[in-house]
Amino acid sequence: MDRSDIDPRGVDPSNHAQADAWDGAEGRYWAAHHRRFDAVLADHQPAFAAACGLGPDDDVLDIGCGTGATTLAAARTAERGTALGVDLSSPMLQVARSLARQQGVGNARFERADAQVHPFAPAGFDAAISRTGAMFFGDPDQAFANIRRALRPGGRLTLLTWQPSERNPWFAAFTGALLGTVPAPPPGSPGPFSMSEPERVSRLLARAGFCDVEVTGLARPATYGATVEDAHDFLLGLLGWMLQQRRPAERPRAAQALRETLAEHAGARGVQFDSATWIVSARRG
Repeated sequence: MDRSDIDPRGVDPSNHAQADAWDGAEGRYWAAHHRRFDAVLADHQPAFAAACGLGPDDDVLDIGCGTGATTLAAARTAERGTALGVDLSSPMLQVARSLARQQGVGNARFERADAQVHPFAPAGFDAAISRTGAMFFGDPDQAFANIRRALRPGGRLTLLTWQPSERNPWFAAFTGALLGTVPAPPPGSPGPFSMSEPERVSRLLARAGFCDVEVTGLARPATYGATVEDAHDFLLGLLGWMLQQRRPAERPRAAQALRETLAEHAGARGVQFDSATWIVSARRG
């Protein structure tokens, strides 16, 4: 692999923008509110964990591990094995390491790395997993080929990715309120919906050398806060940049529009929206 154009941080040029965001203000916000972000996907986690099919002796690679919830869960299951979580975000990894110490999970470790180009030990892992972390690669072909090399023959890959935006009404609700319009996610560009088309995902993984690719739909609620005000504060902190694209006079009304759509989705379990993900499974060929 020609690594001559990879910067000193170990990041491929195609991922520089992602590194700047996740290692900067966006990553700091996620780190500060990690429990809130984990709550969004809490109802998806059991099915994802079951699909990973981890065993007690597995060595696991967690791609885009964030603040480590999935890495720590994998390490507990692989109690005689290991779990390595990698991410571009130093602030989020600091939280992950702190949680591992607090929870006494000694077989989990965390490393800042760009999984697209990082020189993982060849055939060093039994399983690679990623919960909504694999959709942001600048060059997904290169990334999944690199991940395949890190897996032992027959090693398992399990991903949780978003289904198309039209099956995730939270997207239209939040962008419609704050931007005043619902943008179409750029096809093929890094982002939450870049792996939302099963045929594209299957072709991508096949090109990278994976086989037995299966894509299974999962529909579960996504929880954004315990109360309307709780969810409103959380989302404005996350998506406030959208307000900055509106004229100053429009911003109070946009913030109120967000509050109103959140109120429409408030219930006994908090503020919840329907959401849909794919569980993608494959094996190293």
